[in-house]
Amino acid sequence: MHSSASVPGVIDSADQIRSGSLTPSDLVVNCVRSIKATNSTLNAFGDVYESEALRQAAVLSDEARSGEFRGPLHGVPFGIKDLFYTKGLPTSRGSLTAKAFVPDEDAPIIRRLKAAGAIILGKTATTEFGWSGSGTSRVFGNGRTPWNPALSSGGSSSGSAIAVAARMVPAALGSDGGGSVRIPSAFCGTFALKGSLGRIPTWPWSATEMLSHAGPITRSVRDSALLFDLLSGPDPLDHQSLPAVQRSCLEACDEPLPVLRIAFCPTLFNVDVDPQVAAAVASTVDKAASELGCVVDCLSLDWQDPVSIFETLWVTGRGIAYGDALKDRMHELDPGFARLITASARYQLSDYLDAMKKRAAFASQVHMLFEQYDLLITPTVPVLPFPADAEGPEGIDYPAESAVPWAAWTPFTYPFNLSGNPAASLPCGWSREGLPIGLQVIGRRFDEAGVLQFCAALESINPWLQRIPPE
Repeated sequence: MHSSASVPGVIDSADQIRSGSLTPSDLVVNCVRSIKATNSTLNAFGDVYESEALRQAAVLSDEARSGEFRGPLHGVPFGIKDLFYTKGLPTSRGSLTAKAFVPDEDAPIIRRLKAAGAIILGKTATTEFGWSGSGTSRVFGNGRTPWNPALSSGGSSSGSAIAVAARMVPAALGSDGGGSVRIPSAFCGTFALKGSLGRIPTWPWSATEMLSHAGPITRSVRDSALLFDLLSGPDPLDHQSLPAVQRSCLEACDEPLPVLRIAFCPTLFNVDVDPQVAAAVASTVDKAASELGCVVDCLSLDWQDPVSIFETLWVTGRGIAYGDALKDRMHELDPGFARLITASARYQLSDYLDAMKKRAAFASQVHMLFEQYDLLITPTVPVLPFPADAEGPEGIDYPAESAVPWAAWTPFTYPFNLSGNPAASLPCGWSREGLPIGLQVIGRRFDEAGVLQFCAALESINPWLQRIPPE
């Protein structure tokens, strides 16, 4: 069902196309074949633009034969999370209320992908307007991890993580407002880095712009590093976008690792962690100390869980922004998203401003840790994948009034959206049932290169690429 050989990763695909051992046309055909074999079960893709992708691939194949290359991604197909605006292509944002929407402009990340020579193969699944950390969707079908299709892929970049893990595409784009590239990467066994806030420009404007990040989901660390080099940098459409990186992320992956001081937190906020998750993460941290020479301090931080801050910003931003436009179409919405819109009415402006003030204080706490440490390591999520049709695992204490129930089982991801730090999830081990387990690496602000350099070193001593989902 899956063939890792027929759909290589980003760098391998680009290298083979440049050497002439693989054509963009053959690669697109292999991707489409893989999608058709598994998508009806896993629910990774919505629209697949097979004819247009093949037409574009034929042109790019001819150019490659003539020694002409548009950029480092010449002829490499990508899946695009259906939240990103793609000119002339339907962008439902996972909502029945937006299925007819077709943008007339590309988002900056899409323009940069195209400029590097990439092919847009299709749009990947997302929860409604990216509101949830689960993989449930009435538009695409509920996302399922390729390692066991009865179980959830996580979300909200569910389709992108599934597509990469199942070898449907070399890589895919996702977005992350509270963990949305890291959660599905943990459940699907892929690599994802949420960069510093503004590192990759986002557009159009979001009411949760202080939380919103864009970035790739890949099989390997180096694939991600290449894409960060290509997709980062300022854009006038995003007033938060950062200056261009001063250090190549890809080059950093091949530089000798300095002696790093790591803060290892087996948990945060006294949250219970599944024993298999805890064991895999701790074992990998031990390897970082023994084989990479890292200095590791095991810490129990006295931070207070910022979930109320996150919930206030998430609910007021999304609920009020969408609520007025969708007030007559509530019956078409995911029930959870409809509850979020309803809940937004109980907030006052003073609540929002208080949350912004507390966010600043929490972010300062996080940044102070990086005065002492180079990296912070935690589990990505404290649970293993749960049934695909569920919004979350059983046995979790879900607050009765919460409009963001998924935050109860993702307590390690959203804090670093609040602080804006780069945070990566990489596979660090496997459960007894063969499910991937994710380890989260958080770095100081603006140091994506440092996070990627460490993750590449960790990947080399704890490889996962040889593992592919069962057929």
